[in-house]
Amino acid sequence: MILKGKTALITGSTSGIGAACATALAREGCSIMINGFGDADTIEAQRKDLEALSGAKALWSGADMLKPDEIAAMVERCHAELGGPDILINNAGIQHVAPVDQFPLDKWDQLIAILLSAPFHAMRAALPFMKDKGWGRIISTASAHSIVASPNKSAYNAAKHGLMGLTKTAALEVAQQGITINCISPGYVWTPLIENQIPDTMRIRNMSRDEVINDVLLAAIPQKKFVMPDQIAAMALFLCRDEASAITGSNMVVDGGWTAQ
Repeated sequence: MILKGKTALITGSTSGIGAACATALAREGCSIMINGFGDADTIEAQRKDLEALSGAKALWSGADMLKPDEIAAMVERCHAELGGPDILINNAGIQHVAPVDQFPLDKWDQLIAILLSAPFHAMRAALPFMKDKGWGRIISTASAHSIVASPNKSAYNAAKHGLMGLTKTAALEVAQQGITINCISPGYVWTPLIENQIPDTMRIRNMSRDEVINDVLLAAIPQKKFVMPDQIAAMALFLCRDEASAITGSNMVVDGGWTAQ
């Protein structure tokens, strides 16, 4: 178990990519703090499963990623009750699809807060603990949209491009302190976030569900298939290993060939 004795805090981890990352790290002995919304019984079952996998403690935080004070309190609680965080995975995400001139102002503010400001607040709170230990891993789930753009996703594209800039800057600041900071940029991953944006795209483009999947979501993907959450989790686990200690300020693209074009 390569992460025995380490603690990971993973935002947006009650489903999708975050849940897959929590499972992958727990299998390697890591204590885990999961975060996110959902059915209380389902979350408790996930927490217990993580403890069974890791042989270590797992906790849940309901901190709202729109609220900086709750983010800071979550990090403090992780430190107080689990130690660390040694590993921070910024994964919480939402999406809204609309043209720029019709984009609701409240949705713009919400996406920027959750996708860009929340990782900053979590990073800011976690870094002092990592500096004290001389070891840390910060991994943010970016997107192929940190490299390329798609229509009707102005807030998402802006936030993910910004997240890559934040990652590079922070990585340079702590490059000599045993801490690496990287992004993982998936293509379209089959998660609730992707599935839930299909109806909006159907409406905006006047398309059927199959047309949205094949002619929009997978149109630019050479492999013509969705990335799976466990593939992203495997990359996150690799970035936590000592063998990845020279990788920092990088954008690890897992997109089925999308951005190779």
